[in-house]
Amino acid sequence: MVDVRGVRKSFGTTEVLRGIDLAVRAGEVTVVLGPSGSGKSTLLRTINHLEKVDSGWISVDGALVGYRRSGNKLYELREREVLRQRTRIGFVFQNFNLFPHLTVLDNIIEAPVSALRKPRKEAVEAAKALLEKVGLADRADSYPKQLSGGQQQRVAIARALALEPKLLLFDEPTSALDPELVGEVLDVIKGLARQGTTMIVVTHEIGFAREVADTVVFMDAGRIVEQGTPEAVLDHPAHERTRAFLSKVL
Repeated sequence: MVDVRGVRKSFGTTEVLRGIDLAVRAGEVTVVLGPSGSGKSTLLRTINHLEKVDSGWISVDGALVGYRRSGNKLYELREREVLRQRTRIGFVFQNFNLFPHLTVLDNIIEAPVSALRKPRKEAVEAAKALLEKVGLADRADSYPKQLSGGQQQRVAIARALALEPKLLLFDEPTSALDPELVGEVLDVIKGLARQGTTMIVVTHEIGFAREVADTVVFMDAGRIVEQGTPEAVLDHPAHERTRAFLSKVL
C-alpha cells in the first residue's frame, strides 16, 4: 500500500530525512517511534506531499505521490492533481485542525462535498454514521469550541474517514490531549485497526504500539534505526539507540 524509497528531505542546511526506505502492506498498522526531531512528522508529511521530497520517491496504492514518471525523470504534479491524491490519504493532526466556524457535521461533510462532489444529503448520512462510529452521534450540531480535546480529535478522525481514504496517517494524535482523554482517542484508532484500516501512526504511546501495531519503526536523526514486530523492537531491540530510548519511556 505504501512504498517509500530513498527519501531525503532538508530544511536549509539541516537534513531531516536521510534516505528512508519503508514498506507498509494493506490492512496493516505501522507505528513510528522516536525522539523529538528524529523526522517522524516530516516523514508523514512527505507521504501525502505536504512536504516535497528532495530525492527518492513515495507511492501509495501503486501511484506515485506528488509526481509522475516519464522515462527516468519525475515531474511534479499540478496542485489540483496533488489535492486529488490527498483525498485518498487521510491525515489526522495532533492539534485537530477543525474549522472553528463550522459545526461538527459541517466539518465532516466539507471535503466530501467540495472535493469529491458528493451530494450533500449523501454526505450528511455518511457523516452521521461516522459520528456514531467515533461515539459522538449526539454532537453533530456542536461547534469545536464546545467539545473537549478528545472529542475534537475524534471528530478529526471522522473527518479523515469521510473521504474513504486508502491510508490513514496520524501525527501524534494524543499529544495535545489531557492524559484522561488519551484513551478515548486510542480506542477509536484500535477499532479502525480491527477493521483492517491501513494506518501509519506516529506516537509516544508504547502500550498502544505493543497492542495494535503490526510493525514498529524506530527513527533517530532522520534514519530508520530498526523495525520489526512489536515484540522484536520493544522487548528485544537490537540497536543500542533503540534500547536507550525505550529505557527512558518505558
